[in-house]
Amino acid sequence: MSTFLLVHGAWHSGRCWERVVPLLEAAGHRVLAPSLTGYGDRAHLAGPEVGLDTHVDDVVGLVDEQGLADVVLVGHSYAGLVVSAVVNRIPERVAHLVYLDAMVPEDGESAVDVLPVTRHLIEAAERSESGWRVPPPPEQPAPLGLFGVTDPTDVAWLRAMLSDQPVRCLRQPVRLDNPAARAVPRTHIHNVGATPEGITRRPVPPVQPNGAPARVWTLPTGHDCMITMPDELSALLLKLA
Repeated sequence: MSTFLLVHGAWHSGRCWERVVPLLEAAGHRVLAPSLTGYGDRAHLAGPEVGLDTHVDDVVGLVDEQGLADVVLVGHSYAGLVVSAVVNRIPERVAHLVYLDAMVPEDGESAVDVLPVTRHLIEAAERSESGWRVPPPPEQPAPLGLFGVTDPTDVAWLRAMLSDQPVRCLRQPVRLDNPAARAVPRTHIHNVGATPEGITRRPVPPVQPNGAPARVWTLPTGHDCMITMPDELSALLLKLA
């Protein structure tokens, strides 16, 4: 039995994994899909002080509280920053790191460095009445939809779970200064469906930090593959168990 820890991206909550969790559990594995501070059932905790470090503390705290080991740690989108920092903090607790259509930072980088288009979101939030709220993006015509989700029922379900993103999450840099983290194997899953303008993906280096060849898998769908292709995503994740 493996333990999967699924970390949602910006605006989302742990509910976004509802179609994946039972598939992994049915294969005999333990699965945790928490909502980070400021999202889902913790949306009331959102505020200008919530940032990347808050979310790293959320995940590390959950690992410690549950006594988890040999974790398959999956970070979607913005959570690529979160899981990178988590592995830097507790590499001995992570068996495999999965970047799911995620931001992949270098030491000292923020979301703006990895995905420059986020600078516009930061500037808009700073000009807004709150000064810190980044609202979810609007739905676009198919095939872009809402994070790549186009089915009307699914869009309504997804929209109901979204919360504003604290701007500090996009501004805080990630610290990746622990040499032991380099030993953790990692896999990249890229969603290669329709991509909004301004969204670019960094190429994956041919060699992992641990010296192994890079592992990159693809899914022919939009960004929220856990909603649009849960069976296919689960099948890929089970290869790592």
